[in-house]
Amino acid sequence: MTTQTRQRPQTIELDIQGMTCASCAARIEKKLNRVDGVSASVNFATEKAVINSSGDHGPQELIKVVEATGYHATLPTDRAAEPPDDAVAALREKLVISALLSFPVILLAMVPPLQFNGWQWLSLGLATPVVLWAASGFHRAALLNARHRAATMDTLISMGSLAAYAWSVVALIFGSAGHPGMTHGFSWRLERGDGLGNIYLEAACGIVTFILAGRFFEARAKRRAGEAVRALLTLGASDVAVLRDGVEHRVPIDQLAVGDEFVVRPGEKVATDGIVSSGRTSVDNALVTGESVPVEVGPGDEVIGASLNTDGRIVVRATRVGQDTQLAQIARLVESAQAGKAQVQRLADRISAVFVPIVIGLSVVTLAVWLLLGAGTAFAFTAAVSVLIIACPCALGLATPTALLVGTGRGAQLGIVIKGPEVLEDTRRVDTVVLDKTGTVTTGEMAVVGVRPVAGLGEAELLRLAAAVEEGSEHPIARAIVQGFDRLSQRESGKAPEATDFRNLPGVGAEATVEGRRIGIGRASMITGDLPDELRAAFDEARSAGRTAVLVSADGAPVGVIEVADGVRPTSAEALSRLVALGLRPVLLTGDSAAAAHRVAAEVGIDEVIAEVLPVDKVEAVRRLQADGRRVAMIGDGVNDAAALATADLGIAMGTGTDAAIEASDLTLVHGDLLLAADAIRLSRATLRTIRVNLFWAFAYNVAAIPLAALGFLNPMLAGAAMALSSVFVVSNSLRLRRFRAYAR
Repeated sequence: MTTQTRQRPQTIELDIQGMTCASCAARIEKKLNRVDGVSASVNFATEKAVINSSGDHGPQELIKVVEATGYHATLPTDRAAEPPDDAVAALREKLVISALLSFPVILLAMVPPLQFNGWQWLSLGLATPVVLWAASGFHRAALLNARHRAATMDTLISMGSLAAYAWSVVALIFGSAGHPGMTHGFSWRLERGDGLGNIYLEAACGIVTFILAGRFFEARAKRRAGEAVRALLTLGASDVAVLRDGVEHRVPIDQLAVGDEFVVRPGEKVATDGIVSSGRTSVDNALVTGESVPVEVGPGDEVIGASLNTDGRIVVRATRVGQDTQLAQIARLVESAQAGKAQVQRLADRISAVFVPIVIGLSVVTLAVWLLLGAGTAFAFTAAVSVLIIACPCALGLATPTALLVGTGRGAQLGIVIKGPEVLEDTRRVDTVVLDKTGTVTTGEMAVVGVRPVAGLGEAELLRLAAAVEEGSEHPIARAIVQGFDRLSQRESGKAPEATDFRNLPGVGAEATVEGRRIGIGRASMITGDLPDELRAAFDEARSAGRTAVLVSADGAPVGVIEVADGVRPTSAEALSRLVALGLRPVLLTGDSAAAAHRVAAEVGIDEVIAEVLPVDKVEAVRRLQADGRRVAMIGDGVNDAAALATADLGIAMGTGTDAAIEASDLTLVHGDLLLAADAIRLSRATLRTIRVNLFWAFAYNVAAIPLAALGFLNPMLAGAAMALSSVFVVSNSLRLRRFRAYAR
């Protein structure tokens, strides 16, 4: 009896190089899926393949499958150590040189008075590097596609530019186009025997330059695909003070092992996840969990890597290191969410799957028919070139990047950053907006919101005494009290007295001598007796409202309560009403307490609240909304929001937040003003409408003129002019976005 062992399914990720359009990704995906036991998804936008293999196919075998398709594949490199991609720089160089060389060629061809003796030979010299060097990427891609019996836009670009260039060379050398004193004549239609008297170098140069511009803007947007993960990985500490035999040794973070004890001083980041062995302090987890108030920790309490130690010295025993930490898990969530995003909607590439072969076929048919009708080789070939030129997708190459350029430029003026064309599709479909609380709807900073002194003591006096004690502290609550008194003192010309004999009480508060009295501020446990009823009620009310209450005592007797809370941004309520007016349903999603979340939600007009969630839970909350059929936009600012931003159909980051959140998002609000969110949605939708109109007319111009070119009613010069006209229309339509107006502030 034989027992058949079944291979465990494995997930393999590959980086793919050499893809130029969505049809390349589809071809690789189809080839991989033909392998037994393999299910593959290839994402053109991120240039990655995610492969689930239930057989014994290893990475190297799958790499060979990709390479047999004509592309290159490698195993992913370390995200944090990836060198900057120089593909954008290479494209920029080609674009700049191509534009500089093409401009005089186009100008000389289109303006007859400028056509001096021998101008056509100068044009040939300028056009040669554009067609042969700048367009070399298109030619290589066309050859690669031809080997695999496929055709894409690269095929048409290569054929159109080479055909126009080759015919011009033939006309210059063997025809009358190279004669001294030759000028371009102009006719609406071809004449029998016509062709070798004209050159079409301007059409060849224009095709290459315009398409290079489109590829450059595309590549610049795609380069940012992995930056969110790298931003996350740089948040953690780079080295750590490990305790060995009671002595501190500063070592690189990668030498830290589970079970090691390490020291964290005030102002330092916690190196990795662990449990406090000794010492007490306040830890600011806002970057990782979104909690607006620092957490008091002591022996036995857990701390999270990359959180900030605010005041005391602690010793921590490492429980998770490297890829097992919460920070690393968030990084993986962001990476996974990015890889799972829908492929970029490339309308031009989808149509080209049918359009390109048809155009090539029409060009060949045009040549054959005119030859059979006895029109002459020059006439027949010129008509065939006219078909290729009129159909060449110059305007298609401009349709998306010009609208993006103008739309994103206008957005930059308003403080909105749009990261790519796929974002625009997402803004059209979203119907739910999920908002982080801390730093997004609220300011992210603690502020005094209530002062409750005992009878006989004024609010200003209570704040004055408390501010004197907290003057030298960097604790967020201490800063809030000092700033609260500063604002009051500006109105009442008061000044905090000097405090002496300051003493920090870890886990409790602080005390100092002020004007001969011992003033304490912190938790209610500072006093031994019972709290007066009025102060007890103040504590209960603050807790139920999601605020933090601190007790102030004088010589051991309670004298008042100061309430602090994360204040709501002044513009948040108006911003929410504008988002609702755009058809979006708001949801507040936060790691903070339910009481604090409901208080903020009621203040700004949000009915649906999801509170007390960890970063992983935020991702799950977004996915649950998506599973209910809702298209989700997420607005956040912290590391704890990064994975949810990447998971959402549309991620919007506050520019005042962390780099990780900004890099994981699709839209960034540079000024951190939530009012910009509604403007960002409107601008994105307007840009998308412009792109769709551009794409329609880019095809309409060419398709309408193809029959005219095939019938000999358009010479290549006029075909080039029609192609240029479609480009002018596309650019002019895109420029209308400069008139976009934000809501009145």
